[in-house]
Amino acid sequence: MARKFNGYGRGGAGMGGMGGMNMNAMIKKAQKMQEEMVKAQEELGNKEYTATSGGGAVTAVVKGSNQLLSLKLNPEVVDPDDIEMLEDLIVTAVNQALKQADEESASIMRQATGGGMPGLF
Repeated sequence: MARKFNGYGRGGAGMGGMGGMNMNAMIKKAQKMQEEMVKAQEELGNKEYTATSGGGAVTAVVKGSNQLLSLKLNPEVVDPDDIEMLEDLIVTAVNQALKQADEESASIMRQATGGGMPGLF
């Protein structure tokens, strides 16, 4: 006796197991999300972030691609007897600028992905 195909395959659930979402719609949504993420990453990579430390004694400017563009020192902060303080101020300013870039990147990526893709992950 020949078995009749009912469109559900062996598991009996067919594609209905994907939450009822059409596979083509999911693929299109994923492609659109990927395009938006690439565009957002390009924009973020070119954006500049500025941070200061020591009350403006040190100013660091970084790109969203985590590249240090410039570092400005107020001449008054340059004390040959306290190089460690200057080094700490530089590290603080650079890290703050990088943190700004990372936080904005994470926020934009959450927006671009809508917080993920329910039904896909």
